Amino acid sequence: MMSLEDKKVAIVHDFLTKFGGAENLLEQILKIFPKADIYTLFYDQVGTKNRFSDRKIFTSYLQKKPKKVPKKYQLLLPKFPKAVEKFDLSEYDLVISHSNSFAHGVITGSKTLHLCYCLSPTRYLYDWKDQYLSENGYDRGFSGNIIKKIFSDLRLWDQASADRPDHYIAISKHVKNRIRKYYRLNSDICYPAVDTDKIKPNFGEHEDFYLIVSRLSPYKKIDLAIECFNQIDKNLVIIGEGSDQARLKSLAKKNIEFLGWQSDKSLFEYLRSARALIFPGEEDFGLTPIEAMASGTPVIAYNLGGVSETVIDGQTGLFFQTSTAGDLKNTIEKFEKTFIANRQKIRQQAEVFSFENFKNRFIELIKEYDKKN
Repeated sequence: MMSLEDKKVAIVHDFLTKFGGAENLLEQILKIFPKADIYTLFYDQVGTKNRFSDRKIFTSYLQKKPKKVPKKYQLLLPKFPKAVEKFDLSEYDLVISHSNSFAHGVITGSKTLHLCYCLSPTRYLYDWKDQYLSENGYDRGFSGNIIKKIFSDLRLWDQASADRPDHYIAISKHVKNRIRKYYRLNSDICYPAVDTDKIKPNFGEHEDFYLIVSRLSPYKKIDLAIECFNQIDKNLVIIGEGSDQARLKSLAKKNIEFLGWQSDKSLFEYLRSARALIFPGEEDFGLTPIEAMASGTPVIAYNLGGVSETVIDGQTGLFFQTSTAGDLKNTIEKFEKTFIANRQKIRQQAEVFSFENFKNRFIELIKEYDKKN
C-alpha cells in the first residue's frame, strides 16, 4: 500500500472566489497535503485575499481567462455540472472533493480513492429551496419558472453524482444527517479545525459591545440581530462583507457599527474584546463560534445546526430556541443577568477543535478507507 506522503493528491473545491469558512477549512486541508493541486470552477485571487496565490490551481473551462472570473458567473449555473465532470483527475491517487454543491460530482478512475469532505448537500436544491427562491424573487413569474426548472435538473444530476465518491466525511452530525436524508448514504464525522494556537485568549474583562462576524448574506440572519439590537440599548459591531450589506446598513440604528472585512489580526482583537459573539443563523458547522471561544469569549447562538455540537449551553454560551428577534433579546437579557463566564473553560472547549485533532482524525479516516479499497 502506498504511503500517504507518496500519494499524488488533488483537492476539488466548488468556487474559490471569496474567502469565508469553506476557504478557511480548505487551508486546513492544505496543511495536511501541502503539495496537493487545487481544482475549482472559478478562482479569484483578489477575492480570496491572495491566500492561495502560491498554490497550483486549475480552473474549469468556464473561466476562459486565467485568474479572471466572468462577471455574473452565477448565470452559468446550468453548465457547472459538465464543467466539473471535465476535470481530468486520472493522474491522482487521492482526490478530496471539498463540496457543498458541485465538487463531489468529479469523475475519477477506478484506482483513485475519492473522498468527499462534505460541507453540506446543496442547500438551495433541498431544504433551503423555497427560501432561496423567495429571497431572490424567483418564486413567481417567467424567470421563476426557468430557475425552478434549472434547480429540478440540478437535483437530478446531484442525485446521480452522489454515488461518485467512495466515501463521505461530514463536518458535523448535522451534515451527517443531511447526507443520510438526501443521498441515503452513510458518512463519518471529522470536525473542522480552528488554529487555536494563533488565537490568544483574553481571560480578563471584556469591552461593552457584542460582535457578529459573518458573510453578509440573507440566510445568515443578520437582519434578525439588527432588529433585536435596534430595540435594546446595547452596542453591536458587525465584521464582514457581502451582497446584503447595503440593505442591512439601511436597517441599523446608530448603536450598530459595520466594519467590513478585517485582517486576522484585527478580527482576533475584536473577538478577544467582545462581551459575546452573536450567532443568529443556522450553519452546518460554524468556525466563528469556536474562534470566539478560543479567544475566551462566550457565544449567544440560535440552537440549530453545527453550533449545537460545539457550544455548551450555560457554560461556553447561551442558546436561543426560536429564530426571532424577541427570543434573541430575551437571551441577551438572561446572559447579562445570570451568565458567569469561566473564560479558561471556554478556551478549553475551543481546543477540542484544534488543528492537531482535525489532522489526526482526517488521516485516520483516509488510512481506514485505503485498507478497504
